[in-house]
Amino acid sequence: MDSKVPPIPKHAEVEADPGALSRFNSAVIEEFRANGGVVGGPFEDSAVMLLSMTGAKSGQQRMTPLEYFAVDDRVVFVGTRGGAETNPAWVHNVRANPKVHVEIGTQSYDAVARELSGDERDAVFARVKELCPRILTYPVPARQIPVFELQRA
Repeated sequence: MDSKVPPIPKHAEVEADPGALSRFNSAVIEEFRANGGVVGGPFEDSAVMLLSMTGAKSGQQRMTPLEYFAVDDRVVFVGTRGGAETNPAWVHNVRANPKVHVEIGTQSYDAVARELSGDERDAVFARVKELCPRILTYPVPARQIPVFELQRA
């Protein structure tokens, strides 16, 4: 697939240029929509979804493309942020407003994002790392990486 999606910006790049992540996400969303949910570039071999949520402070709709994983017939997504010490912004929004809208492939539906905890979180995150070995190359942050499951509304 000939992709226009650039490499995933590193945390330091986003810190230096806050617009870098927005431009990257826009390129991913554009390619997702143009290709029935298929994205190339750094996501060539990945499953990508578009997650729409309500901003915790603004109350405005926000959309972010996220890699997702099928774990035991569940749709799971994680807040790695490339191993950064802080969670991605979308985590705060989803925690505050777990009712979300998701686009996977050509399907679109309302869902609730349920954050996993304890042994369930640990088991699912171990499986995600098996499915996506790239996560093992990220720095290991002091924070616990959040793991969410989508449940159709």
